[in-house]
Amino acid sequence: MTGKAKFTKHALRIVAAAVFSATASLAAHASTYVYVSNADSKDISVLALDQANGKLTSVETVPVDGTVMPMALSPDQHRLYAGLRSTPYRVVSFAINPLDGRLIELGRAPLADSMAYVSTDATGRYLFSASYGGNMLAVNAIGADGVAKDVQQTIKTGPMAHAIRTSADNRYAFASVLGSDAWLRLKFDTSTGHLTEDRDPAYKLPEKSGPRHFVFSRDQRFVYLIDELDGKLHVLSFDRASDTVTPIQTVSILPPAFSGDKPWGADVHLTPDGRFLYASERTSSTLAAYKVDAATGKLTRFGTYPTEKQPRGFNIDPTGQYLLAVGQLSPTLSVYRIDASTGALGEIGKYPVGKGANWVEVVGFDGSNR
Repeated sequence: MTGKAKFTKHALRIVAAAVFSATASLAAHASTYVYVSNADSKDISVLALDQANGKLTSVETVPVDGTVMPMALSPDQHRLYAGLRSTPYRVVSFAINPLDGRLIELGRAPLADSMAYVSTDATGRYLFSASYGGNMLAVNAIGADGVAKDVQQTIKTGPMAHAIRTSADNRYAFASVLGSDAWLRLKFDTSTGHLTEDRDPAYKLPEKSGPRHFVFSRDQRFVYLIDELDGKLHVLSFDRASDTVTPIQTVSILPPAFSGDKPWGADVHLTPDGRFLYASERTSSTLAAYKVDAATGKLTRFGTYPTEKQPRGFNIDPTGQYLLAVGQLSPTLSVYRIDASTGALGEIGKYPVGKGANWVEVVGFDGSNR
């Protein structure tokens, strides 16, 4: 048995003991943890979120020995996957201790290139990634222990692939390709993890839109796709019966008095109940806020909020009470309370994080998922 294998088994025993302890002693206690990847300081900030007041407490800072950027959670939220965009390109698999949120490294596996985005399929058996510089998508297997394994497939795309996610039913993966202004659909074989790209994109955007990140509505009827280059956000109707996509609305993410040289869209997220949507714009360092019409999927803008400088990433906690935003040129993370009736954001605190903060993941544990 190799030293690495011994370490992984030892780490898994530690995780199992921690999970047992957490389940036994805190079954009725809800805990929420926040993970921030810091590219320049090459570490991950771990913080505990107090659901009662939105305050954050530092738990630990985890060095990763690489330019850490995209992160993804397993479907059961017991694993965190972090992509390193410096050589050697790797994905680091962590177990999350539900008792205190601390990370336990379980292993590292190669990535096909420098990956701008990582996600898992709905079963948690496969890790998808998209490479902006390598113009490709890739699939890594994930073992029964939740540790990412070697690359098993790569698919060449147009220039600057930016994000890849599966639909909730796991039948398809969808991917945005910034340089070819395309949103791709790929059939997904859950038994093998193999992707097969459709001949034509699911949706072709206007030239120089630069599609970046996207999210599905809770009922999977709509897709919200943010552009990086033109300051736009697209609402697409997704018919699962016919697997067709129809554009129904395009809105601006720019503040009313935008005066920058060029738009620079970044991230987009829905509240868990699907009632409100937020998008970040890096040139103006703002968050755009919208109310979602549940029947039509259309957006009505109700606010613009200043945030951390160059907000590449943000996220919303599982209860929908708080939005947490970081900036690549800011040393702090901002916490906002989300008004349950209006969606308005009220800043309630700032907290130090590492250098080059760019990605936020939030985990909520209660008695049911420990």
